[in-house]
Amino acid sequence: MQAAANEHLGTLAQFLPTYLSHTSLSESSCSDVRSGYQVLIIEGSVSFARLLATGLSAGSLEVNVAHDLDAAMLHLDKRVFDLLILDLDLPGQDGLSLLATLRLRRPKMRVLVLSGTTGVEGLVAALDHGADDYLMKPFSLLEMMARLRALRRRSNESTSTGIPQTGHLLLRRDTFQVERDGRAIDLTPREFSLLEFMMQHAGKTLSRATLTQHVWNMPAETNTNIVDVYVKYLRDKLDEGYDDKLIRTVRGAGYMFQAKVH
Repeated sequence: MQAAANEHLGTLAQFLPTYLSHTSLSESSCSDVRSGYQVLIIEGSVSFARLLATGLSAGSLEVNVAHDLDAAMLHLDKRVFDLLILDLDLPGQDGLSLLATLRLRRPKMRVLVLSGTTGVEGLVAALDHGADDYLMKPFSLLEMMARLRALRRRSNESTSTGIPQTGHLLLRRDTFQVERDGRAIDLTPREFSLLEFMMQHAGKTLSRATLTQHVWNMPAETNTNIVDVYVKYLRDKLDEGYDDKLIRTVRGAGYMFQAKVH
């Protein structure tokens, strides 16, 4: 087991300099994985996790690392991740049971599992327990980035055709309707766009500059209070009659749509 782990580590370390100097990294390798894409790595080997995090961070991904279930749960309680990279061969833990637990905890999160176990049986078991993709060690970081791009495209397709729902709030893109606990809420087109963007990034702090740029298509440095005005409009309409407020002000940073994702 240790010999295999050393082989995986050596392969990744040997390939890392080539990967980091890859001339098309910023153009092709990351074109479908947006800047700020939140990744959580659960990997028992500190050295392997460090190398993996270095490579993914070079691709403009925001990477957090946990080495066991308890640390992973602390990360998951603090923020919403777009992707989980899980090593199924964690020392002293049943990787498949851990995968099933994490999948129940975050049903919408994409999961890429890593394993040194060969054979189709391991692949089938991982997929049956909730993995979206499977990567066998040793692997190259270029291959991993290609798989991340594919997962991102699948997420985009799911988002564009699905119906976002968080905290009993339902948003229908095809009819521009919003419901909370079955009660229809009338929104203007701009209010709808703002709510849609915030729901897509539920659990993440969004700065006023980010919202100005992505919802109003104005330069991030534009000096305006338009975001504050429209957030107030949304709060008045979404939270009327509810103690549970959906949009939280993060002092000095912006706003967060904090409903739990179903």
